[in-house]
Amino acid sequence: MAADLEQLKQKYAGALNFLGQPGASLTHVHIQDDKLYVEGTVGSDAIKNKAWDLVKTADPSFSDLTLNLTVDPSIAPKQQTYTVAAGDSLSKIAKHFYGNANEYMKIFDANKDQLSNPDAIKPGQELVIPN
Repeated sequence: MAADLEQLKQKYAGALNFLGQPGASLTHVHIQDDKLYVEGTVGSDAIKNKAWDLVKTADPSFSDLTLNLTVDPSIAPKQQTYTVAAGDSLSKIAKHFYGNANEYMKIFDANKDQLSNPDAIKPGQELVIPN
């Protein structure tokens, strides 16, 4: 049975959608050698690793996929900042930026120059939001 482009794109939609965001550029998405062939450039190893994590979530064997990503730091998204508002927590900010409140330690680790405790943020603080 020949590979179906749309079915494979749907199967790996999480990774493909992620690779459609700033910091990534896809150059090829087609069927090659009866597999979904995806080629592109990403801005960092972290983006590349996250794409692979999403692929493995869809199918740990990924036997029907060839993913060829190169890293080019010049396309990395610019670092974001966020000004803490009353009622914010690092978990709430992480949920907003990453879709997962449990990623709050990424924000804490990127702001250790001004934070000593993840539970002690103050309105008005300008926090770096890492990619």
